[in-house]
Amino acid sequence: MRIAVVGTGYVGLVAGTCFAESGNTVTCIDIDERKIERLKQGILPIYEPGLEELLKRNVQDGRLHFTTQYVDCIGDAQVVFIAVGTPPGEDGSADLQYVIAAAEEVARNMKAYTVIVDKSTVPVGTADKVKAAIAANTECEFDVVSNPEFLKEGAAIDDFLKPDRVVIGSATERAAGIMDELYAPFVRTGNPIIHMDVRSAELTKYAANAMLATRISFMNEIANICMRVGANVDQVRRGIGSDVRIGSKFLFAGLGYGGSCFPKDVQAVVKTAEQYGYPFRILKAVEAVNETQKKLLFDMVTEHYGDDLAGKHFAVWGLSFKPNTDDMREAPAVVVIEHLLAAGATVTAFDPEAVEECKEWHLGDRIQYSENPMDALDRADAMILITEWNEFRRPDFDEVKRRLKAPVIFDGRNIYTRKTLEALGFQYFGMGT
Repeated sequence: MRIAVVGTGYVGLVAGTCFAESGNTVTCIDIDERKIERLKQGILPIYEPGLEELLKRNVQDGRLHFTTQYVDCIGDAQVVFIAVGTPPGEDGSADLQYVIAAAEEVARNMKAYTVIVDKSTVPVGTADKVKAAIAANTECEFDVVSNPEFLKEGAAIDDFLKPDRVVIGSATERAAGIMDELYAPFVRTGNPIIHMDVRSAELTKYAANAMLATRISFMNEIANICMRVGANVDQVRRGIGSDVRIGSKFLFAGLGYGGSCFPKDVQAVVKTAEQYGYPFRILKAVEAVNETQKKLLFDMVTEHYGDDLAGKHFAVWGLSFKPNTDDMREAPAVVVIEHLLAAGATVTAFDPEAVEECKEWHLGDRIQYSENPMDALDRADAMILITEWNEFRRPDFDEVKRRLKAPVIFDGRNIYTRKTLEALGFQYFGMGT
């Protein structure tokens, strides 16, 4: 099948590469000329495990192409995916200007019946706006489909190639059949393709992320209670996670959620509800808990050292909002470090992938950066763990103790065990443990 993907961000690049991997001819479009030239050379704008190898192979085999010109591929495409950004506005609503602009460009270059797919996370009613924009710019037949993505950063390739479900919102059998054919190679093990109306599909993605965000905030509230009553949140997690009605996923306490999806999707659901006259009280509380949680580790630091941190130096392990990505959007690390700096402290940070992202877009030269985790500890008053990269889980604690000025660890993800570290002579501060 001939496919075009508009947008070479996280979703568009993963989708285009994976569709090419299943034998389709795919062209990805982006207005950023420098990005397109680098992609042609196999240089990726994001870090995602396994993506670089997959992309280079499909470019080499002639199935994956990149261009800045819609005219190069839209006319021949049977399916066009719109995967451009939908950043939140000041009021929390999704900004659809890039989606509509892409739809208009697609329409002006269509030559025959085409299925246009909203792959970006968009609010309910977006397909109607896309349909109107296309109809105003073409006389060709078309269908607009909602096909939300459910990709986890750090595991996106597996999520796309082996999805636990594919959601397709369409209004015609013709479009539904084409989408079934396109996704058939990915669901051979029997996982479902779920067909529904377009608006239900649009809301499904938001509902899924809002539910997961709610679980995270709920467990962080439980962790905060644990710290006050002397309970252990990890034991509570195991106790409730074994209940089949609850399950074990997304029950880990920590510094809250970040990234490109959960924060803006929760905001968008709240805004959508407000537009239809409904106050989504639970999700407003989820947002409030999450913002408070990001600052909690800093509060633990000042409770231990006092409010004035002038002269104190801290080593921070982890900058990205989660492991296996360089994404720092809404990352707790930024909040924690900003508060440390404002209180007079200095910081040296290490992250396996996110240092350049941090330098360019977030903290610049206001902190120091280390090329390895152990060197970051030198002369630090304490180590603060913020992102649970696997390489941080079993460090040489004798070396950690030797490098630090004092054996103090603030663990924002509970990857260490209090009993073990205290036996080694550390002062340990965890989240609800």
